[in-house]
Amino acid sequence: MPQRKKPFSGKAKKEQLKAKKQSKQNAPQEGYGARNRNRTVKPSGGDNEPRQIQKFHYCPSKDGRSDRNRYALQFYRESNAEIKVRKEEACKTIDVVPEEALEIDSKEYFPKELGFPKRPHWSYDISTEALEAREINYFNDYVNNIIEKFDLKNLGFFELNLETWRQLWRVLEMSDIVLHIVDIRFPAHMFPPSLYEYVTETLKKDFILVLNKIDLAPAPLVVAWKKYFEKNYPNLHIAMFTTLPGYNLVGTQVNRAGLQVRKRRGKFRLAAEGSQQLFEVCKSIVGDNLDISSWQNKIKEEMNLEYEDEEDEKVEIGETVEMKSVDTSFFEHEKYKNGVLTIGCLGQPNVGKSSLINAIMGRKVVSVSRTPGHTKHFQTIFLTPNVRLCDCPGLVFPSVTPKVLQVLMGSFPIAQLREPFTTVKFLGERLDLPNMLRIQHPEDDDTWCAMDICDGWAKKRGFLTAKAARLDSYRAANDLLRMALDGKICLCLRPPGYTNKKGKTDITS
Repeated sequence: MPQRKKPFSGKAKKEQLKAKKQSKQNAPQEGYGARNRNRTVKPSGGDNEPRQIQKFHYCPSKDGRSDRNRYALQFYRESNAEIKVRKEEACKTIDVVPEEALEIDSKEYFPKELGFPKRPHWSYDISTEALEAREINYFNDYVNNIIEKFDLKNLGFFELNLETWRQLWRVLEMSDIVLHIVDIRFPAHMFPPSLYEYVTETLKKDFILVLNKIDLAPAPLVVAWKKYFEKNYPNLHIAMFTTLPGYNLVGTQVNRAGLQVRKRRGKFRLAAEGSQQLFEVCKSIVGDNLDISSWQNKIKEEMNLEYEDEEDEKVEIGETVEMKSVDTSFFEHEKYKNGVLTIGCLGQPNVGKSSLINAIMGRKVVSVSRTPGHTKHFQTIFLTPNVRLCDCPGLVFPSVTPKVLQVLMGSFPIAQLREPFTTVKFLGERLDLPNMLRIQHPEDDDTWCAMDICDGWAKKRGFLTAKAARLDSYRAANDLLRMALDGKICLCLRPPGYTNKKGKTDITS
């Protein structure tokens, strides 16, 4: 007789899943190329733990053949020793930093030695296989060179997936105008000078910088950032944009404690002022070489439309969005090919690229998510018959930006964050979180640390652990970080010298 199967308990199932997850983590990690597939990096500082690559947004393939994970985000995984040190930091008393500490300069966080990977020399005489091998070897050498020159602990997270960089190369090659979008709260951390130099000097193309989400910053700060970029990068064209202008919002926008409260009115609408600014900048670049008056007509038509206050979250498809086959091979550029202006949209994750495209279109044509890596590969969207937008996935450039700040910028998925408390501490050093959140100290003390803020927020929101019913500080920390990402808790960094000029008439000089 066949042996009867033994009952399989829920506890045993959990252990099985845990063991499976552990085996995946310990398996050889696919790195940035075939040559380095089994490569590990030993970080400095006496930490002998091998450095692994952490991947995000993996999902099973439906047909067993297509690689849906080809463009998944890949960053270096922080070691357990680094996580332990950061947890200890979160338990220390918060010391408020001076206002001058909010001032930053982009050149400090993007050393010239870092740069960014560019497509190697291309020729029709070289086979496809040889070109791919050359790109892989080049990218491996590029990353290895960074590892040799910089301590990984001092480097921010940056994209280790060659396929994503190939998409950037393709978009840069296709575009007549490069549109780089940054969040007004952290513009200097999102604008790599090496990209600006490559586009304007090597490719000889026009570069537009869009200061997005300007509704989150005070008007003098927006003007100050505009002046900063105009002064330091003279070949830039600058436009300011918000996908949520006042007439697209309902209710109070700021509560008494200083939290931002923004609720969109009904369905997506055209952001008229921002769209008009972008049109005028593009018109000044194109001149008489191409007629893009159809774009101006579209703006006028959309402004005259009457919208009903109803939710409409469906993504419009068909003729509006044309999904291209995934081809990241070299593209030989021809300016205004077939009478069409091609605008390449670049930017780090969560700068609002997809929302900006929807706001320009006046309807939802691209799905939006707060999760980095949501846009998997570039897509071509026809704004009018002779103006098209090329949307590139969010890409994190190599920099020495602190990791806690990258979390606030949205470069790293909050759900995958192993230690969120030091990021809360970073916020607490620059904002009066207890007063803003209206929370009471969990231990009735006079001094606050990041853990106290998280516990206080957990107590206010009723976040408790499932088994012991203790305050769930981890969930509270994640909730606070999402509020910061959404702009409810708003931290804005400033250009150099802003504090001394604040309140003076020459702030824009």
